[in-house]
Amino acid sequence: MVDRLGICLAMRLSGRHSTASAAPLAAEDDGGADDIRAAYPATAAEAPVSSQPAFDERGGTASEAVTNYAAHYAPLLDGSAGMRAIRAMVESIADTDATVLLRGESGVGKDLVARAIHAASRRCNGPFIKVNCAAIPSELLESELFGHEKGAFTGAHRRKPGQFEYANTGTIYLDEIADLPLALQAKLLHVLQDLRFSRVGGHGMIDVDIRVVSATNRDLELALVRREFREDLYYRLNVVEIRIPPLRERKEEILALAARFLKKFNEQYRRNKELSAETTARLLEYSWRGNVRELENIIRRFVVLPDGEQMFENLSAGPRQMGPFALRSRSLSTEGLREIARNGAHAAERKALADVLERVQWNRAEAARILKVSYKTLLNKIAECQLKPPPSRQLG
Repeated sequence: MVDRLGICLAMRLSGRHSTASAAPLAAEDDGGADDIRAAYPATAAEAPVSSQPAFDERGGTASEAVTNYAAHYAPLLDGSAGMRAIRAMVESIADTDATVLLRGESGVGKDLVARAIHAASRRCNGPFIKVNCAAIPSELLESELFGHEKGAFTGAHRRKPGQFEYANTGTIYLDEIADLPLALQAKLLHVLQDLRFSRVGGHGMIDVDIRVVSATNRDLELALVRREFREDLYYRLNVVEIRIPPLRERKEEILALAARFLKKFNEQYRRNKELSAETTARLLEYSWRGNVRELENIIRRFVVLPDGEQMFENLSAGPRQMGPFALRSRSLSTEGLREIARNGAHAAERKALADVLERVQWNRAEAARILKVSYKTLLNKIAECQLKPPPSRQLG
């Protein structure tokens, strides 16, 4: 598969895509740490707000680009059946500019997959710019994404390009996209449609040539129902959806990841720690609610603390393994509380269903599509919740 990908990349990179009006800009490495990158290639980590792009991979030949993906990213997507399916999808979209939506729990490796998509694509010699939409104050986010002109607002003493300009000819990765304010979602939609925008306080239009990858750990369909996320932007971002399974569903990766982290932290802290057979068994039995990020922190703690192994044994055997909700439910739950919980869930489901039906004017087929259920299931739910259309719709 990688050989075929190499031929594709070589052909694409030999005829580089046209340069847009936004000039490529220099980049710098801020030296931070992000997500679960200790298990991944040592690139640069992005600060959420900066006047320079946080990561920029430029230059090199087509063969070097193929080698980067094949050597650094492809092996990390080969540890389990679930990740191999993701690798196949990454390679199948390598020669396209389709927008990609990455979904999965916090810490599963969305950042890794985003970088792999960039490394495998024809844009691999261009910049990779990551923006964490949740880490930037909403009043600064528009300026951070699209830049501003001098005097656009108080404190704007000079012109500042935005991250979309820095990402020109490359990939922009919008992490935590569900946290984007509604007002800014409308502007992002138009940018994705036209690939042009104006800086805050500016009038001239700037054209860019970029690929957009976004990610979230939230339920976007529920956000649609609650009108917290625009439906048109959802479909614009969700051309290709990649769901990354949690670590508990990829148990065959646990020991390999643990070994990788152990080697890294032994070298970093000049230690010579080894995992005992008992700890290895516990790693496989643990539920990993924090996914790969939690595994990284556990191994780091094991390496730096003299009793790190004992601490993990206590953690895996103690009540924290069940999680706070399970602990509360064991000590406080009664039959009455269970009934309250069921009633609450039923009321929430009824309200969500009613909201969707009202929004689509009781178009049941459209409601079933939005809620991702079959038409028959939707009709059963309508009857179960005793919902009735308004008089003007009862005949339709």
